[in-house]
Amino acid sequence: MIRDPLHTPLALALTLLALAVWWNADFFGHELLAEVAIFAIFAMSLDLMVGYAGMVSLGHAAFLAVGAYATAAMTVFLGWPASLAMLVAVVLSAGAAALVGLFAVRLSGVFFIMITLAIGQMFYAYFFKSRPFGGDNGMSGITRPDLGILGLDANDPVVFSAMMLLAALGVYLLLRVIVRSPFGHTLIAIHQNENRLRALGCPVQRYKLAVYVIAGTLGGLAGSLTAQHTGFISPDLAFWTVSGEVLIMVIVGGMGSLLGAASGAALVILMRHELSDENTWQLLGLPGVMSHYWQFVMGIFFVLVVLFAADGLYGRLTGLLMAARARLTPNRQREDGNVSR
Repeated sequence: MIRDPLHTPLALALTLLALAVWWNADFFGHELLAEVAIFAIFAMSLDLMVGYAGMVSLGHAAFLAVGAYATAAMTVFLGWPASLAMLVAVVLSAGAAALVGLFAVRLSGVFFIMITLAIGQMFYAYFFKSRPFGGDNGMSGITRPDLGILGLDANDPVVFSAMMLLAALGVYLLLRVIVRSPFGHTLIAIHQNENRLRALGCPVQRYKLAVYVIAGTLGGLAGSLTAQHTGFISPDLAFWTVSGEVLIMVIVGGMGSLLGAASGAALVILMRHELSDENTWQLLGLPGVMSHYWQFVMGIFFVLVVLFAADGLYGRLTGLLMAARARLTPNRQREDGNVSR
């Protein structure tokens, strides 16, 4: 397994940065931090499929929507507590992922992309037409967990953002264990040469189904947290552009790296908020009307990333660091040789 020299320092840096932001943030800052944490979970779940198993999906948002709508149904219609509703939502997301995966993992390449896209749009169409869930108008009234036993109020943005950061950290540690396990190594081998693994007798389809279910389950968790965060759900959660956006986050951060996916989610969300704010452009000495073209600016940024950092920003930084170490190592060896003489 290739050693990653950037992992530990970046993990520490991101943790300290998140703590610093949480400590000093205002109301809006905590809301933004919670959004970043939730999408970090969503991006890491997709990266497990895309970066490690090589399964590019354009329907991952379907599980985000399943988790969100299940949470809404349990809390609004049945009056269940949000914590229990979240557990049920995660289980239902796992079941939906298993059902979809039984058909989807039989395909690969562009065919896998297309079937996940089609299934994702089927979920979108259902929620769009579903009257009990408000159809295209969506529905509101989703509650947050009751933390009264701990003397805390989840409706407080400070408390909720802390909860989301802890949830993102927990998901990261879980996925870190998975990708470093023999199961994770097998996923990487499938990504590199699926046919060879089949020839060696590896049950490739079972591994692909397992990773699809894990990713869908965590996607459902992100959906449940999204519903609790916004208190509102709509069919847009299942639309293919949401899947495309989180895929962009993974690509920008770096596929095959959990920290890269989380960093990409944070970067894209922060850019989206800042570039759409007129004050940002005015601080840069540019007219505030530029905020109307924030999507165009982000598009240019994505193109530059693809052109000059095809393996993502995290992969690019890791490559530069390893190249610098490689250049320094021969010099040190020559110096040590001269000293020994």
